Amino acid sequence: MRNEKPKHSRRKFIKKAALGTTLLTSAPAILSAGPQQEWLRAREKPHFSANDHIQIGLIGAGWMGVEDALTALKVPGVKIVAVCDLYDGRLTAAKERWGKEIFTTRNYQELLDRSDVDAVIIGTPDHWHRQISIDAMRKGKGVYCEKPMVHSIGEGPDVINAQRETGKTFQVGSQGMSSLGNEKARELFAAGAIGQLVYAEGFWARNSPLGAWQYPIPKDASPKTVDWERYLSNTNKRDWDPLRFFRWRNYRDYGTGVSGDLFVHLFSSLHYVIDSIGPEKIIATGGLRYWKDGREVPDVLLGMFDYPETKAHSAFNLSLRVNFVDGTSGSTYLRLVGTEGAMDVTWDDVFLRQNLVSDPLAAISEIKPNEREKLFGERKKMLPPKEARYSVQQGYKGAHYDHFVNFFTGVRTSSAVMEDAIFGYRAAAPALLCNDSYFDNKIIYWDPVAMQMKQG
Repeated sequence: MRNEKPKHSRRKFIKKAALGTTLLTSAPAILSAGPQQEWLRAREKPHFSANDHIQIGLIGAGWMGVEDALTALKVPGVKIVAVCDLYDGRLTAAKERWGKEIFTTRNYQELLDRSDVDAVIIGTPDHWHRQISIDAMRKGKGVYCEKPMVHSIGEGPDVINAQRETGKTFQVGSQGMSSLGNEKARELFAAGAIGQLVYAEGFWARNSPLGAWQYPIPKDASPKTVDWERYLSNTNKRDWDPLRFFRWRNYRDYGTGVSGDLFVHLFSSLHYVIDSIGPEKIIATGGLRYWKDGREVPDVLLGMFDYPETKAHSAFNLSLRVNFVDGTSGSTYLRLVGTEGAMDVTWDDVFLRQNLVSDPLAAISEIKPNEREKLFGERKKMLPPKEARYSVQQGYKGAHYDHFVNFFTGVRTSSAVMEDAIFGYRAAAPALLCNDSYFDNKIIYWDPVAMQMKQG
């Protein structure tokens, strides 16, 4: 069935532009928060007293877990009271960073048992996301879980059911979701700025050792300083291996490869911008091209995805790429291509490029050629700009900060968050299935409505 979106979406967009709703200019437009979301209003005007703290516990105090905690603590009214990690060195560092009174433990259940912990940040390797998330919600804690939400496709429904049953706030940590760039892109897409979507693509590149998961190994790392048995207690048993603990993203027992690390960000942003629930067909290829260090996952991955038509968007194709040995040292973008224009979306900027029309006023009022044109031919027109750039205001605290404001507003008010368990699973599922397609060398078929595998 053909998409029933309005045929003249560009005319509607131009009319809105003429009325001042959206304005194309050659100079960058400033992105600012829209009034439509309660959590954004809460960011500007806190509705709680200075002594009314949300007290958080950090479970998994590695690099990303610490970055999450540091960002969370910038939000007014947030205090950290407990830290859990399986490496003693990180627990020592937590006390040095946040004070000797911080409770520390190797056992996350001890942290969840504490009545002074209102919410937790889960920054563990992926293979622990499901169980800790469920246990935390059942203990009455709000949960901010790093992406991807789960380690394998079959784990998602358990987390969704736990959130439904407990009613606790649960948010996945794809922080770009809450960016001003995504909000502006969503607004422009809904206004018909690029017409009907036909194609999208995303790219993420890294070439630094740390960016390619070559994390440093502490000199004191040993079975005495690391709770190796607990680390492996829900997966395959192995002899002590510091690489598998500190560089866990390289191994399938604990991580989800470049797709789970980076594709999931692109899925999250895309789904938010166009209000999508996911693809129905997935195929991937790639290889281990450079980082031949014993890792089990590719460093170059290409995924292709077919999205069906929905009420929110037309049917379209998506192409995603990751390259860990790219000379551009960290390039990333999401591009949406429509029948009448295209957008490049980052967390801080949106670049809108539109197809030119002969006369934007004619598109509004259907002005007919005048007598002069009949006698002497068509006169040249003033054309609208080909490109508009929207950029964030100076002093913007960033998507990571806004994502935590969104989360803590949910914890305080029991209001909905942007990336709950259902949204998080619909972003994680195609990323995880991308891995399955690569390793099994086959096309994967997915039902994004029922959130389950289907036959081709």
